[in-house]
Amino acid sequence: MPTILGQNQYGKAENRVVKITRDGATHHIKDLNVSVSLSGDMDEVHYSGSNANVLPTDTTKNTVYAFAKEHGIESAEQFGIHLARHFVTSQEPIHRARIRIEEYAWERIEASDATSQSSGADEAKHSFVRKGQETRLTQITYDGSSWEVVSGLKDLVVMNSTNSEFWGYVKDKYTTLKEAYDRILATEVSGRWRFNWTDDEQRMPDWEKSYEQVKKHMLQAFAETYSLSLQQTLYQMGSRIIDNRSEIDEVRFSLPNKHHFLVDLEPFGLKNDNEVYYAADRPYGLIEATILRDGCEARIPVDLTGL
Repeated sequence: MPTILGQNQYGKAENRVVKITRDGATHHIKDLNVSVSLSGDMDEVHYSGSNANVLPTDTTKNTVYAFAKEHGIESAEQFGIHLARHFVTSQEPIHRARIRIEEYAWERIEASDATSQSSGADEAKHSFVRKGQETRLTQITYDGSSWEVVSGLKDLVVMNSTNSEFWGYVKDKYTTLKEAYDRILATEVSGRWRFNWTDDEQRMPDWEKSYEQVKKHMLQAFAETYSLSLQQTLYQMGSRIIDNRSEIDEVRFSLPNKHHFLVDLEPFGLKNDNEVYYAADRPYGLIEATILRDGCEARIPVDLTGL
């Protein structure tokens, strides 16, 4: 039975690039992990092995590093846009480019005395500690005429030590969970949001400000929602982003419920008044949903593991 070639792409994955910008004695760091995927007129390389239309993946790697020098890295999104535009417009066989970027944040090490003449005061200008809060993400897709930018984050662990309940749920013969009227609510946020910037005629968002503001509204919603379920909290987080950021039309979250169970201290003659918990890492509840601006269609994949 004859076969035909289906969807295909190629590129160079996980190109680690660190760009140092020197502003006198003060340095600034951008630390990215960049993956490039290209697709287009690539049938013949699969059928006959002809590389006539193939830009080597080593070239895509070199382009990442050269662009870090030529264009700088203003933001992960802007850097991805430069790369995607270049691959599609400079190589006729390439019809679509997808750039995925993880960004790792660094912050300055605070000097013991910024006014002193010690070496420590100077070192703070070029000494950094890796932030451990979250990894910033973006995916840029370009087909020569339209853009899709989906940004987000992962590994952001948050907790409310109160103002969370869980009761009134369905119970059957296998239900052992006790209703909770004051519990810890904790999760590790994995989120993506899609921008409504799609072509060069539109005003481009301020990518850095947008990320900071999205994270702010997300965290504020988590902190300020009196939660009767993690689903309710998730919806409030996404709604707060949509309501406050006009450049975003869609948000998707994947939130594992990081369960904290009260430890039974009665065998030791002690009363546990919501003070001592066992933090279970698995199994965990997994709550996922998409929040959309009214009138918009969902485009972010349901499964975020590949995005």
